[in-house]
Amino acid sequence: MGRIPSLKNFNAFPHAEDHLLKKTYSGAIVTIFGLIIMVTLFAHELKFYLTTYTVHQMSVDLKRGETLPIHINMSFPSLPCEVLSVDAIDMSGKHEVDLHTNIWKLRLDKYGHIIGTEYLNDLVEKEHGTHNHDHDHEHQDEQKKQEHTFNEDAEKMVKSVKQAMENGEGCRVYGVLDVQRVAGNFHISVHGLNIFVAEKIFDGSSHVNVSHIIHDLSFGPKYPGIHNPLDETTRILHDTSGTFKYYIKIVPTEYRYLSKQVLPTNQFSVTEYFVPKRATDRSAWPAVYFLYDLSPITVTIKEERRNFLHFLTRLCAVLGGTFAMTGMLDRWMYRLIESVTKSKTRSVLR
Repeated sequence: MGRIPSLKNFNAFPHAEDHLLKKTYSGAIVTIFGLIIMVTLFAHELKFYLTTYTVHQMSVDLKRGETLPIHINMSFPSLPCEVLSVDAIDMSGKHEVDLHTNIWKLRLDKYGHIIGTEYLNDLVEKEHGTHNHDHDHEHQDEQKKQEHTFNEDAEKMVKSVKQAMENGEGCRVYGVLDVQRVAGNFHISVHGLNIFVAEKIFDGSSHVNVSHIIHDLSFGPKYPGIHNPLDETTRILHDTSGTFKYYIKIVPTEYRYLSKQVLPTNQFSVTEYFVPKRATDRSAWPAVYFLYDLSPITVTIKEERRNFLHFLTRLCAVLGGTFAMTGMLDRWMYRLIESVTKSKTRSVLR
């Protein structure tokens, strides 16, 4: 029992008697100021602790036999919906037909307001060499041209499209394409038209204006922080025509939420190239191409939260430092006020 009183010598927090403590207005002001700073810093540290951060990891892509979803939302202010078609082709050169593809075409007036809809339940299947306007038409048999005649439906379509173009009608294409998970391309163009119908409507491929606005283009669902480089891209042509080509490199991505939920999706980078239409080139019809390839590397993005002990350490450092600084500020203000008060008292006594 005799050793217990000696422990008082190790007390780092000695207490003064109440009659030795002096409370001042300056001390109250400093205390309020210090409390405001402490509450502000505490809220900041708590928000910092609750905010998640992401960790990126890379590995070899081992996915097989899956489809690649392509989300499209584009507007063509100078082409009516009747002439536009959406085609997809894989690296083997064959056009794909997907009955589960959901594509809508919205008719737009010259102000961009929707005036009608059209639903495409699948892609138009074509033989690669028959309806592709990129082939050379200069060597076609003149006799076949003479034998070709327009039926009534074709004539009505030509008149309808010309009237729509005179009214400044455009088209918005949106929906989802489910394609094979291999390199390929999809394009939006007038290639779905019969070559003679297209010639009748546009009076030559040089008059096809593929000006477009890409509202949204993605290859899977969006996750927090994703940036799709083609979103809100506008390409308007004036007194010229040509083909736009977007070379896209797709990076398979997995986003792992803090709740352990996994969201499979894709990121991509893009390079843009424009091929102007030449007056002497009659073989190629203007279009908007998206040529994509897949990276063999998968990026895994994981949400993480900071350690609670780390939060406590930062909190103690911030609050302790603020308390120490306000204590020093209080002592300095007290001494300053005391010195000013004493100097005034001396001057009065004199």
